[in-house]
Amino acid sequence: MPNIDILVLAIVQGITEFLPISSSGHLILVPQFFCWPDQGLTLDVAAHVGTLLAVVIYFWRDVGSMAGGLLKLAQGKRDPRARLVWLLLVASVPALGIGFVLDTWVGDALRDYRIIAGTLIGFGILLYIADRFGLTVRRMEHMTARSALAIGIFQCLAFIPGTSRSGITMTMARFMGYERQEAARFSFLLSIPTISAAGLYKGFQLVRDGNAAEIERALMMTGFSAIAGFLAIVFMMYWLRRASFAPFVVYRIGLGILIYVGLYGGWSVGCG
Repeated sequence: MPNIDILVLAIVQGITEFLPISSSGHLILVPQFFCWPDQGLTLDVAAHVGTLLAVVIYFWRDVGSMAGGLLKLAQGKRDPRARLVWLLLVASVPALGIGFVLDTWVGDALRDYRIIAGTLIGFGILLYIADRFGLTVRRMEHMTARSALAIGIFQCLAFIPGTSRSGITMTMARFMGYERQEAARFSFLLSIPTISAAGLYKGFQLVRDGNAAEIERALMMTGFSAIAGFLAIVFMMYWLRRASFAPFVVYRIGLGILIYVGLYGGWSVGCG
């Protein structure tokens, strides 16, 4: 895969990971549009690791606070700052288990254009309903372990391409009455344990296989997606202070319809 392909895909991943429009769906669609070979799950995960770096940099205060809380716990002292760590771990458990099962038994079977189109439209409508009718009365400090677990269970749906991990977790948070910015903040922080686990798993496979060329390309993907991801977070948090999720819903539905038109309306889909 030429370096320009990696650059484009890294930018796409960085932007779409934090906008509720599905990074996995776009990482499948973009190579098809340009007639590039599918980059595979390894480079997908490398791109996600880049977005993980973006989250850590943007939310460095939260990350530092959680680290301080864990340090106090290690010293045998109770610290309220560790509460957020606990909530993120509770929310991560369902996805970590489901992710391993899907990677082992399902693989690439879900990377289908009809599935992507359907999830883009269906979960886009769900996001609109949650944002339109959900209250805006709760903040992160109001979150309980039960609420975190519910968001974590919804996060499992993001393994279906086109769903959007950030989109589905923010949808659930909005249904439960969390403010838009608070829903986004928890969603983005929740990516830390989830993507860390996936990155370590795939990174171990890369090192085990000893593919130096693949490692170099993965590092490039990580760096570019980190930059794009950071800028996307800045934009998203700014946007949600002033507006709703409506433009992203419109985009999702429009893209899903376009895919269906391409598949069933006589358009040429694919490069073969």
